[in-house]
Amino acid sequence: MDSTRQNKISRLIQKETAQYFITNAGEFPGAMVSVSEVRITPDLDEARIFVSIFPTDKRDAVFGLIENDNKKIRYALGQKLRYQLRRIPNLVFFLDQSLDYAERIDQLLKNN
Repeated sequence: MDSTRQNKISRLIQKETAQYFITNAGEFPGAMVSVSEVRITPDLDEARIFVSIFPTDKRDAVFGLIENDNKKIRYALGQKLRYQLRRIPNLVFFLDQSLDYAERIDQLLKNN
């Protein structure tokens, strides 16, 4: 169960990370990156960011770019959130598989 503080920080990081991907869309050519969820640890030291990447055929390449830009993204978040958070949490990115899972269920239901 997450505390109120964790929820507020998670929403704030989700909003600012999504804004980063919108303003820097040119770094990820031909792909759309969206932040589906952010989970933050109770000690506020690590933020697990779940991203969806469309189209799926470019997912691995774009996710590699995101992981390589981790420090740059954290720095940009630090510039935006420096007056709201004392310490910017470490960012760990994960691919959000929920859309693939929903698509697979739809295909199975249509076949039956």
